[in-house]
Amino acid sequence: MSSADLSDLEGARARLETLAEEALGLARGAGASAAEVGASLAGGLSVTVRKGEVETLEHQRDRGFGVTVYFGQRKGSASTSDLAPAAVRETVEKACTIARYTAEDPCAGLPDPEFIARNPPDLDLDHPWAIDADQAVALARDCEAAGLDADTKISNTEGGSLGTHRSLRVHANSHGFTGGYASTSHSLSCALIAGKGDGMQRDYWYTTARRPEDMEAPEAVGRHAARRTLRRLGARQLSTRSAPVLFVPELARGFLGHMLAAIRGGAQYRRSSFLLDAAGSQVLPAWMSLDERPHVPRAPGSAPFDAEGVATRDRSLVEAGVLQGYILSTYSARRLGLQTTGNAGGIHNIYVRGDGQRDFDALLREMGRGLVVTELMGQGINPVTGDYSRGAGGFWVEGGEIVHPVQEITIAGNLKDLYLGIRAAGSDIDRRGVIQCGSLLLDRMTIAGD
Repeated sequence: MSSADLSDLEGARARLETLAEEALGLARGAGASAAEVGASLAGGLSVTVRKGEVETLEHQRDRGFGVTVYFGQRKGSASTSDLAPAAVRETVEKACTIARYTAEDPCAGLPDPEFIARNPPDLDLDHPWAIDADQAVALARDCEAAGLDADTKISNTEGGSLGTHRSLRVHANSHGFTGGYASTSHSLSCALIAGKGDGMQRDYWYTTARRPEDMEAPEAVGRHAARRTLRRLGARQLSTRSAPVLFVPELARGFLGHMLAAIRGGAQYRRSSFLLDAAGSQVLPAWMSLDERPHVPRAPGSAPFDAEGVATRDRSLVEAGVLQGYILSTYSARRLGLQTTGNAGGIHNIYVRGDGQRDFDALLREMGRGLVVTELMGQGINPVTGDYSRGAGGFWVEGGEIVHPVQEITIAGNLKDLYLGIRAAGSDIDRRGVIQCGSLLLDRMTIAGD
């Protein structure tokens, strides 16, 4: 089966479901007490244009088939990229062989039947883009040209890029569940360089959406990338100090992502989290809550069921600053003596609820004097202790107004303290990622400079 079959989506889905059900039958025939299958087809187009010339052009065609079998509480898994019946049969046989030689794990097994999705909702995730390579190149070229033409101080470019991707995923298990859905993702980006010699600066912008018509226009992306690049000219270092810090939205979501990683079931049962056993305790300010909303139509993190076929559902992760529970798959839940939260494979649309009425300028005025962080470098995060130290760049603020760009500094603190020290969240919500939030104003961080 070719991933080109995505042009006939219903036919492709029917064929994947048939393969999955056949694999389940083969597993039962081999003596497995339970089994689950995941099958996928994906296709896409990616182009990059630099200085008006095509630098890369790629067509992607991918397919995958994975099976997990259980002999009691012995587990075996195998996968293949060949969807031919003989390859599927061989994959099931290998999974069964592996399971017979593994040790028993009391937490291994399928989700309990009551958690399986029975009537998955249609979340409007599939919006293919009928665009060919020439049209994609033209849009990427328009995006880059708009950035280059924005100002004479734009001296170079890392290119304009366009990507469009579509995938179909099917899951089936021996509880009688078979389900699947298609989804799309489209993006357009531009990265530019301004200035000369030691004074050169780089920045970028991008747009992404499920539907191509929901993206920003190519010219708007290019001009925005140019504005971001130009404002970094003249960047300087700071002396070492302690000051309030304001994370812009595209970095604020990553900052909150460290908390979500710490409350995943795997981090909890491995005892490798700075928020170990934190359920029921205060982890954010009392004015701040985090909600998971998996069923928002066309949102980046929406999914009708998780990677195990478990129904996804709305829930409050943090309510009035208090952690309500963990992010759990079936296995991690059993390790902790809890129940799955439908998060096998990841989180689904996290929203900040609380004090989000102030725009970016209002947050600057509230901060008064401090650092706006627009760029982070390195991975200086200790997931066990919560110690946080990363290279950063951005802007220094005096009297509630940006006075000059900043580079070559390090910001540091401990995440447990930093989260409790969040003073405000902005209304400038970035909706391009799974974690959707506005700017975050923190009371204080250590800033190491010259």
